[in-house]
Amino acid sequence: MQSFRAFRIHQEAGKIVSRMETIGLNDLAEGEVVVKVRYSTINYKDALAATGAGKILRRYPLVGGIDLAGEVVSSSDPQFQPGQKVLVTGSELSETRDGGYAEYARLKSDSVVPIPSGLDEFQAMAIGTAGYTAALAVHRMEQNGQQPDGGDIVVTGATGGVGSIAVDMLAARGYSVVAVTGKQSSVDYLQRLGAARVLLRDQINTGSRPLEEAQFAGAIDNVGGELLTWLTRTVKFWGNIASIGLAASPELKTTVMPFILRGVSLLGINSVYTPRPLRLQVWQRLATDLKPRHLDSIVTRTIAFEQLPGAFDGYLQAGVTGRTVVRIAG
Repeated sequence: MQSFRAFRIHQEAGKIVSRMETIGLNDLAEGEVVVKVRYSTINYKDALAATGAGKILRRYPLVGGIDLAGEVVSSSDPQFQPGQKVLVTGSELSETRDGGYAEYARLKSDSVVPIPSGLDEFQAMAIGTAGYTAALAVHRMEQNGQQPDGGDIVVTGATGGVGSIAVDMLAARGYSVVAVTGKQSSVDYLQRLGAARVLLRDQINTGSRPLEEAQFAGAIDNVGGELLTWLTRTVKFWGNIASIGLAASPELKTTVMPFILRGVSLLGINSVYTPRPLRLQVWQRLATDLKPRHLDSIVTRTIAFEQLPGAFDGYLQAGVTGRTVVRIAG
């Protein structure tokens, strides 16, 4: 490969500038594995990085994109062979390392995951960081004793990528799912994914006492702020709250009472720095018992690489439902 297309993010005169460029392999960060990228995705974090709306990158310039799936071209690590289908999610892509918005990627071998039997490259990216994060949350909740017979599980930010897949996989495992959204137009969509009930965000009384009536067996929260505070007040004895996102706010104003008096566990979910054995385990589950049933409905857009620069604003305006897959090549 002499040169190839990439979407790179620069810092110029104190401003973030992103554009399509032609680069070479030597322009990429060092790594043991070179991959021809077939697909990537768009996540809220990608929109923050590409537009400068959030401080995501820690060095410049970098290729954007926190996800990729493709085929190994070359590897100095013997565990990967040319032609092997692989994926990478998180692992500091588009933070300190060049990411998936390029026709080729050079990667650290410890970040590369063989695509498990039962998934192809497109499905791996339909799941992507969003689905992996949702699965990691379910996995950790179940490790901590969560069971379907315990009662309702709340999913906030339910129409986003993480939320949509969380609703799908929880319902498939027999949980009664309560989906929280600000979008009246998405009620039918969430019910098709398996939500037993849908709560509109502006109809929720979040309360003010340290402990309100215990209503839910557990929760997956993508929002933070007031809704996460509400969850701490309303989750039942020994329930788990998986904290994933901060779309509304990074703040949490609560007391220790839910954790002491009800034994509630607040589980922080970090999809970037997951230990490799756990990452491999969760991806195996994503190909088997946690494989989403409604990927065709959850992937609401598949766009060409050329369309990528114009696709970020919808995420910042909370106007995107489900997942967007980017076809890089093929």
